[in-house]
Formats: sequence, C-alpha cells, structure tokens
Amino acid sequence: MNTFGRIFRLTTFGESHGPAIGGIIDGVPPGMPLDISLIQQELDKRRPGANPMTSARREADRVQILSGVMDGVTLGTPIGFVIPNTDARSAAYSEMRSKFRPNHADFTYEAKYGVRDYRGGSRASARETACRVVGGAVALQCLASQGIEVSAFVSGIGERSRCSEHDDFAPLLEEVERAHREGDSVGGVVTCIVNGVAAGIGAPLFAKLHAGLGAAMLSIPGVKGFEYGDGFAASASRGTEQLDIFSTDPSGRVITTTNHSGGIQGGIANGMPITMRIAFKPTPTLLRDLATIDTQGNATTLRARGRHDPCIALRGAAVVKAMAAMTLLDHLLLSQSTRL
Repeated sequence: MNTFGRIFRLTTFGESHGPAIGGIIDGVPPGMPLDISLIQQELDKRRPGANPMTSARREADRVQILSGVMDGVTLGTPIGFVIPNTDARSAAYSEMRSKFRPNHADFTYEAKYGVRDYRGGSRASARETACRVVGGAVALQCLASQGIEVSAFVSGIGERSRCSEHDDFAPLLEEVERAHREGDSVGGVVTCIVNGVAAGIGAPLFAKLHAGLGAAMLSIPGVKGFEYGDGFAASASRGTEQLDIFSTDPSGRVITTTNHSGGIQGGIANGMPITMRIAFKPTPTLLRDLATIDTQGNATTLRARGRHDPCIALRGAAVVKAMAAMTLLDHLLLSQSTRL
C-alpha cells in the first residue's frame, strides 16, 4: 500500500511531523539525463506557504537525491531521495490525540491499526504527496524523451469554473478567499491533459489505462471523484452525440474529429489527447468548533488549530500531474516489455 506502480515504482515513507519524508524510485531506465532542478521546480508548485491561500506551513521542500544518479545521469539502480521536514509544529495537534476530526482519517486509522500518529495527520496528511511529486518529476522527464507532455491546472473552485489554464484565475481565487474569511473551506476541480501518447498504450479488461489513472487519482488525499473524456456528462447524451469519427491528419496518422472518449477507447490510448478531471473535497479541518467524539466514544467538541489549506485543489494540481506522469510511464514500460 506504500508502493505505486508495477515497472516504474515509487515507495514513499515518513510522517507529516517526523524528521523527514522520502522515497525510493525503481524501474527508471539507465543512462537517462536527469535534471534535479526540474524536480525542484515541480516541488515548488506544490510547496506549502507559496501563496496566502495555501497552508502557512513554511517548508523549503528541498529534495536530496541519495542514490541512483551520477553526474546527472540515471544508473538504472534505485533512486533514493529525502525531503527534510523543517517547520512542523506538533503542539497545535495535541487536542487531536484524543479526539477525532470529522471527515478526516483519524478514526479509520485508529480503527485499522489501534494506534495512530495524531501529529498533522501523519501518513494521511497531504504532506506525503511531496514524495509523489518527486516521483512524478522523474517520470515527466522520462516521458518528455518520448515526446509526451502532461499538464494540470485548477479548472474549478466551488461553483466557479474556467475552461482552460489561460482563462482568468482571479474569480476562482476569490472563492477561496471568501471561504477563508468565513473560517470555512471550499472544494475544487483539477483538469489534466496528456499529449503525445501513441495509440496502443494501455491494456483491455482489468488493466485499462483509464482504470489505472482513476486509481492513481483516487489515491490522492482529498480526491472524491475522477472522470475522463466527457465523463458523467456522457450519461446525459445520445450515442450520436458521443461518436468520435475516425479520420487521418496530413501525415496519415489516424485521429478522431472529436474527443468525447478522452483519448482512451477500450482501455487503450487512441492517440488523441488524454483528458481527465479530478474533484477535490473541501478541507475537513476547520478552524471553528466542530461536534465530534473522543477516543472513548464520548460526545465533545473540537476546535482545530494549526495551519491548513482552505482549498486543497490549489496545491493538488501538481500532485495530479505527478500521478498522471507515473501512471503513463508505467503503462508505457509495460507496453514495451510485452513486445520483447
């Protein structure tokens, strides 16, 4: 459960308020140039404290590569890395030692393990996703060498939305600011688009490409929904409205005139852009009195302290991009291995 992938694999470790978080990346081909500064750029997009509407936790998130890379080139051996935790404030979570936060993983972790690290949510905290961003940044560089590009952006906050990354973001940020002023939080949607995936990548039945992408996205803390192509809107359409008619471009490559399928048919990429949308719930930890129970089952109230995002989707875009990259690279390597 702490390892993602089959050929390209990421194993993560560490707790939100422990000394560090980190991981081991395995399955990276040898001899590939790896730019550490590009990994850091992706981490900076997810880093807390980067703007006033994200968590005030001030983490530098400086990744340290421990193994698997020499002179900027991958060795084909496991890439070990660590990210020190430098701004943990565990005292803010002392009340949560004996009280369960509503809609959080406090109760379910204790139900499963009989013990939990109450500081900052431990492994259930979004802090763990920094490790995924490192793995995703490595995968992005592998994919780029194959002409594959992955992008992700916040396309909706609350009831406001935008169609592309280039549309005005200010109205969406206003929704976050309003919720923050009221001591509340708000959900959001991240759109992810992948270009350059060749037709034939993926597998049918129980190893479908979109099933892998869905599982990857639903593993992100706070994600409540995943759809690709037209998604749920397709259920309100007729068959004639959903047809993606085949054609060819000037080079003779097979394309479709529309992309209702989101670039995947039968679990296999058809060569068109892969499009997906990921729904994030509102942050459950609110800075107000909330009814709950304690570890003995007694009714009580909890007023959370600490530093929390009023909208986790803002930093979630970097994690979505990372999970998409790792999933696609894993499927790409699987497809190559079946042709040997």
